[in-house]
Amino acid sequence: MKSYKMTIAGLERALPICPLNDKLSIGAFVIFGDPELTTACAQALLDRAPEYDYLISAEAKGIPLVHEMARLAGNQKYFLARKAPKLYMTGVMKVTVNSITTAKEQTLYLDTADAELMRGKRILIVDDVISTGESLNAIEQLVKEAGGIICGRMTILAEGDAAGRDDITYLEPLPLFTSDGTPIN
Repeated sequence: MKSYKMTIAGLERALPICPLNDKLSIGAFVIFGDPELTTACAQALLDRAPEYDYLISAEAKGIPLVHEMARLAGNQKYFLARKAPKLYMTGVMKVTVNSITTAKEQTLYLDTADAELMRGKRILIVDDVISTGESLNAIEQLVKEAGGIICGRMTILAEGDAAGRDDITYLEPLPLFTSDGTPIN
């Protein structure tokens, strides 16, 4: 399998090149199981973070990042946009999303108890990778419906055209790839 080598938060990693279709491939970035990288990225993002009251991320790949950022910032509470409602939720708000890395439409859910805590607070959205921005848009919609104030959008990697956005803070750009693994941008 081909891979793309890059330095992220001072650490070298090789991202496997995975086909999305017969013309386009992506560099698969997974922080699960890599606590060294997770901690380094969390600290690097916190060093650039605006003032905020709470962090939020989408389930599942954003969980290690948001957790480590909250831990490093003094064990702060954070929120998750879940992929399914849970029995312990007091109620749910939901929004539908089509992500580049997911084969089908997904719905993200927010506990209404968490939504109450967000009302009028500065919310910093964090994720591992922002590509098309669909997951980011879904989280933004949940935060706005909860009455939260989006104070920033942060990610470890900005993939493809996302690297040209001026409304996100990221550590490194990640190109898209042709089917043979050649970087496109």
